[in-house]
Amino acid sequence: MRELSQAFALAVPHAEALRIRDDVAFFQAVLAKRAPGDTRPEEDIEHAVRQIISRAVAPEEVIDIFAAAGLQKPDISILSEEFLAEVRGMPQRNLAVELLEKLLEGELATRRRKNVVQARSFAQMLEQTIRRYQNRAIEAAQVIEELIGLAKEMREAHARGEVLELSEDELAFYDALETNDSAVKVLGDETLRTIAQELVQTVRANVTIDWTLRENVRAQPRVLVKHILRKYGYPPDKQEKATETVLEQAALLSADWAAA
Repeated sequence: MRELSQAFALAVPHAEALRIRDDVAFFQAVLAKRAPGDTRPEEDIEHAVRQIISRAVAPEEVIDIFAAAGLQKPDISILSEEFLAEVRGMPQRNLAVELLEKLLEGELATRRRKNVVQARSFAQMLEQTIRRYQNRAIEAAQVIEELIGLAKEMREAHARGEVLELSEDELAFYDALETNDSAVKVLGDETLRTIAQELVQTVRANVTIDWTLRENVRAQPRVLVKHILRKYGYPPDKQEKATETVLEQAALLSADWAAA
């Protein structure tokens, strides 16, 4: 019941959470009334249950959760060193894990709208860590450190654009080029940056908001991408996969491009 209550409080005001709030209230009330050894008057227990539910469905519940966890500032970035230090010092280990998981998922949702490769990679890492924790393969203290490490990796990945002198869109295409592959690395950062920049310019100029819906229109960007990869000596056996990832990334950004 405790786990259900915590999950419910973290999920609101999501529509699915609000849909089951009466069920949650019922279970909380029943279990609270039947708690062994509880000598409180029944009306006190019912009042406490009502308070729990009313707080859970309040729109400011996220702030309440931060306050309950001992964090002073609810409106802070997940990638902030100050915030991560506060979470690491929380005495409620399970709550710290839930907070980090929820905030990392929020960060991933943002990245899914911008960078396919980054979002996919970090989502896999988060899923693996949480699964190990749920399977009791690692303790709460260890998972907190791993999640904090993941948050820092996200921050560093976001800052790579400045180091490489690439815009956000260019960095997304740069990541789509499988730049960690040893066969691709031999091209060097300068060439890979150039490929990413040319891909953005070329693909952006040749896609419309509905280009993914029309087979005859999809063919042109594919040809252009393959031409650019061949032009700069991208490994032939890696070209097909890179082309697919680049086009997937282009589909993600095309709506923003069309609106710009």
